Amino acid sequence: MTTSTRPEPAAVAVAPAAADQPKDKRRRKGSGVGEAHAIPWVYAVLIGGLVLLVGPFLWMLLGSFRPDRELKAVPPAWLPQDPTLDNYRTLFTRLDFVTYFTNTAVVAIAITLGNIIFCSMLGYALAKLTFPGKKLIFGVVLATLMVPGIVTFVPLFVLVSNLGMVNTLPGLIFPFLAGPFGVFLMRQFMQSLPDELIHAARVDGAGEWRIFRSIILPLCKPALATLGILTFLTSWNMFLWPLVVAQSEERYTLPVALAIYAIGENRSDFGLLMAGSVVTIVPVLAVFLALQRHFVQGIAMTGIK
Repeated sequence: MTTSTRPEPAAVAVAPAAADQPKDKRRRKGSGVGEAHAIPWVYAVLIGGLVLLVGPFLWMLLGSFRPDRELKAVPPAWLPQDPTLDNYRTLFTRLDFVTYFTNTAVVAIAITLGNIIFCSMLGYALAKLTFPGKKLIFGVVLATLMVPGIVTFVPLFVLVSNLGMVNTLPGLIFPFLAGPFGVFLMRQFMQSLPDELIHAARVDGAGEWRIFRSIILPLCKPALATLGILTFLTSWNMFLWPLVVAQSEERYTLPVALAIYAIGENRSDFGLLMAGSVVTIVPVLAVFLALQRHFVQGIAMTGIK
């Protein structure tokens, strides 16, 4: 009687896997050690970037509670040695802060709403509609993106002057109710929306305005939030245009008023400037924190890197 010495198939199949297993373990173990050594460096870089980013804002906040002599001291101290609220008292009592803040809010909100409405309308037309000259119009939008804003400053002022809008709030608002970046952003986002939704709505008898209002805009919340934050930030901090167009104190915006009264020809009140800067930046932070989730999503989905 003979006995078969042929190895079992299961043993043959398991052997290579068993032989490779220690190598895989060593490889995984080695990569884990490398990652463990890399983590402190990553944290160090991130903390350094955070300090560079937050440092100026923290210095501005602390400087708003310093008297002017401490701000001009050499070498400067990081913490206020004699904290005071005089800068904020001057800002809210001696200056017409309510008027400047109201003008800034009206201009920023009007420009933001205008860009959200008009840029989304033109973006929808360029993304989903077919009409003669569509590519030419989009080419003009792209070409306008490459033109610096200072180049159009004088023609815009001449146009506003001829329309009789100098030293008025409409003169601060109308030239910026729509921008090429907003049109490009909305067009890129709307191109990613499925055409089947629009075709189905047309089959059901919906017009273009109803499609835009009831279908497109609700789907564009991330892009609208992104456009709103960027436009609000730009228009809230706008300085050069209001400085030229607003020619009386009743039409000054907050950045212009701070520049004139805090850093004038015969004075430089840095404490007042920092207090005003703190108050100016609060609405921007509030808007960003309220819409940051949509902002990140809009940036990711539009492909703007």
